[in-house]
Formats: sequence, structure tokens, C-alpha cells
Amino acid sequence: MESEKIKVFLVEDEIVIREGIKKNISWQKEGFVFAGEASDGELAYPLIQAAKPDILITDIRMPFMDGLELSRLVKKELPDIKILVLSGYNEFEYAKEAINIGIAEYLLKPVTGAKLLEAVKKMAKTIEEERRQKQYLLAYQKEQAENGQLARRKLFGRLVSGQYPVSVLLEEGRELGLELAASRYNIVLFQVFTGEEAENYSDELNRILEEMEALAEQLQQVIMIDRGGLEGLAFLLKGTGDGSGSSLEELLPEFLKRLEQIMGRYPDAEYFGGVGVTAERLSELRVCFAKAGHAYAYRYLREHNQIVTEDIAQAPKAVDGELSLGGLNVKNLERNAVGRFLATGLEEEVPDFVEGYVQSLGAQNIQSLMFRQYIIMNAYITAAGAVEKLGYEPAVMVQECGDFKSMTDVFASEEQAVTYLKHVLASAIRLRDCASQKKYAKLLEDAQRYIRQNFQKEDISLNTVAASVNLSPNHFSTIFSQETGRTFVEYLTYVRMEKAKELLRNTNRKTSDIAFEAGYRDAHYFSYLFKKTQACTPREYRMKSAPKQAGGAAL
Repeated sequence: MESEKIKVFLVEDEIVIREGIKKNISWQKEGFVFAGEASDGELAYPLIQAAKPDILITDIRMPFMDGLELSRLVKKELPDIKILVLSGYNEFEYAKEAINIGIAEYLLKPVTGAKLLEAVKKMAKTIEEERRQKQYLLAYQKEQAENGQLARRKLFGRLVSGQYPVSVLLEEGRELGLELAASRYNIVLFQVFTGEEAENYSDELNRILEEMEALAEQLQQVIMIDRGGLEGLAFLLKGTGDGSGSSLEELLPEFLKRLEQIMGRYPDAEYFGGVGVTAERLSELRVCFAKAGHAYAYRYLREHNQIVTEDIAQAPKAVDGELSLGGLNVKNLERNAVGRFLATGLEEEVPDFVEGYVQSLGAQNIQSLMFRQYIIMNAYITAAGAVEKLGYEPAVMVQECGDFKSMTDVFASEEQAVTYLKHVLASAIRLRDCASQKKYAKLLEDAQRYIRQNFQKEDISLNTVAASVNLSPNHFSTIFSQETGRTFVEYLTYVRMEKAKELLRNTNRKTSDIAFEAGYRDAHYFSYLFKKTQACTPREYRMKSAPKQAGGAAL
């Protein structure tokens, strides 16, 4: 983390003094950049705005605009600047005013070049330390971005649950840097299909997500939540009615258009989105989310590359075209729709999927006993086949849902048929998720081994570790935190700090060497992070961990 050179600007009305300061100090040799000069504050101010120096040296007594007035203006424009005031007047009021403004140094004339340089170097040391702290904080915040994603995901779950007070939700949003207050709201649920399995690693998907995140930040009235893996994305749209931003009626179509433009740049990828209904209050987002979820569930029944509302989604249009009893291609439609849903659908989506599925086949068709028998048995066979592919014995579905001999009652009415259909699909998804957890246990073991073997590498990241186990970064992040109780960054930091503590306890190596061994190329940042996570400096930890001398007092 190498810092750029510190820039110095000089304001002095006496030309002899100004030239002396400018020429008698070897600014470049001393590691500074002489960024400019002026004879009074009025001339200096626009030059300072352009040059943005780190240190301002200014006289107090100058024509047109004195040093204190200039300092006040500059501090408002550049709050981090360090100001050194030169004065020939040893008056307490000047010194007191200088302190109030936030001036770093106050030297009385005449001042030698050596004394001035000493003061400037002292300020430079403070500036460099402040820069390092900012760099460390930015690096730490970047590493903690994963925690922010998980926090957003949890907040979104609370927002749409309808179980939390609005005041609590608003405060949680502010803690994450999100302003949730608005006059109207809507939710768009969105999923991208890249040809890979939804959980698998895809460089193309990562690029798409980066573009969508940038779009949400640009629009400002849109908050993007990556729900992870199979659930896709959620966008919370906030409309205003006070003229400070776009109304929801303007924002929604513009946002959807921009989403489609992004997807248009990736012709090999497909997408599907579901739009909710307008909510007038934050507390009504539960209903908005439910409506969006209902439309979103049609991604298994309708053609991709469209974003639909609930009303449009319910129209009886299916992947294989307009549906009627006479022209129904039952085999293709049902097996495709049910199979796709069982592969990536969620258990909570079963009711919406079944409702849409039945409607897509024609609401009147379910009234036929023969048709009810066909679609239920077909769904059962599809589910049983999907479960067997996961390694289960055929008897598992019989145990969960019964066999054909005991199915007579489930065909008796529309309602019973739909209820049983939901039961079959939910059972198959639960079995799929159980198998996934076992698979993920092995994947997480591999991921943790990869981290332990590669934690010293500077380029190790969530993306590289996810790719090593062939999972998408977002899906990996979700399951890693769920299964281990730590985010990826927390686990990586834990592994690195354990290595650092081992070296501190058992060797006399320098902190900079230990930092490098632990995976940190900057020793200062390592020390900063060590203290933040271990509540003490590396040196303090080494002293506490040192073996007690023989004969020492017992504790």
C-alpha cells in the first residue's frame, strides 16, 4: 500500500520569505511535491481547489484575504488538509482562532528552514498514518463485503415476512447504508440461466451480476439483493412522490428496460422475472413479494426471456404454445415443466407452481377424472425418477407418498388431486435438498482444505475458492455460511490469524515476515487486522504467549 507523495502549497505575501521557503528547502529530495504558491488568500483559494494539496503553509497577515479566512474556506472544501500558519504576531487570539479552525501547526516568524521542515515532516507523518488507516479500513470493508450481502439477504427476508416493526426495519437498513423509506414500493424477482446448473460456477453469470449491481447503484432507488443459488435476485424498487426522484410508475418500466438491455448483451444467457404489485407502505411488502413470487414461479411453465406480472403469468400460455384439450402435448409439457421445477424449484414455491401448472393445462381439464389421473401419475413417476437419480431407492417415494394401489382417494376431486400433487412435489424437493446437503458437506470439506492450502496466496478470494469446487460464488457463499456458521472471509481470516498466532508463539520472526507467511503483503494492514480480530497487537500477543520463566511466581 504505497502512498503517493504529499503535496505542499504555500501562501505568503512577502515575496522574499515566499521565495526563501520555496527554494531553500529541497522539497522533492525530502519526499514532497511543491504544488503551488500565491501571494494572498484570494488568489490562493481557486489554485488550492484545483491542486488539492495535503499541507497548506500560510501567513496570517495578508491583503485581500488573510490566512485565517483562507483556512476556514479550505477546511470546508478539504477537511483532511493540514494547515501550518506563520505569524509575526505573538497574540493569543490568533492562536485560539487557529485552534478553533483546526489548524495543525502555528509557528512564529522568523522561522528557520530547518524548523519549518521539521513541522512539515511532523504533519506528513500524521497524513501518512491517516492514509494507511483509510486504506486498511477500505481493504477491510472490501473483505467484509460478503458479510454485507448476507446481511442484505436477512434484511430482505424480514422485510417480506410482515413480522417486524417498520421502525426496526428502517434502522436495520440504515445500519447497512440502505435508506428504505419511500412513498411506494415494488419487488422484481429475477433469475438468469446461463446453461450451467444454477449452483455451478459461471464466469458469464458473474459478469451479468456485476452489471446489474452497477445498474442498481446508478439508479439509487433500486436495492439489489442476491438471494443466493436457486432463489435468484430480488430488486426492491422505491418510488418517491416529493419530486426528489422518479415515481414508481416511471421507475419500474425504465428499470425493466435496462435489465433487458443488460441481458441483450449476453445472447447465450436467458432470464425470467416476476413483478409484484405496488405497495403503499413498507409493512405491505409481504403481499407485494407474494404476488411477485406467484409470477416468478411461472419460469418453469412459460418461455424464458420475459418479465411478467401475475395477471400476465396466469394467462393460459405454456412453453409448447397455446393449450387446449384437443391439441395438448401432455407428455412433453408435463415432463418438461415438472422436471425443471424439481431440479431447481424451492419447497415454498410448490403452491404457486402447482396453481400455475394446472392453469397452463387449461382450468377445465382438471375437472376430468381421467386427466387428473394422468397428470398425478405422470408427476409421481417424474418425481420418483428424479429422486432415484439422486441415489435414493425406489421405495423412498412410496414411503413418502404411497403407491398407486392407495391412490384412489386422491383422484376423487379437483381439490384432493391438487393437494396430493403438491405433496408429491414437496416430498421430492425435500429429498433433493437432503441429498444436496450431503453433497455440500463433501464440497465444503474440499473448500476448507483448499483455503488451508492456499491462504498464503494474495489472490485467494471467494471466486477462486468457489471455482475450485465448481459452485457459483453466490451459492457457495450462502451454503458456506449456513453450514459453517462463518462467512468465507471470516473463515479465511481465522485460518490466517491462527497461522500468525502459531508463528508468534513459537518463533522470534519479525512481524513483517509473519504477515507474509499468513497471506498479508502489507505488514501494517496485518497488524491493523490482527488487533481488530484478536483485541491486541501482534507484539502484545507474543508477550502474553511467551513461556513463563523458571522460578516465576505461580498464578
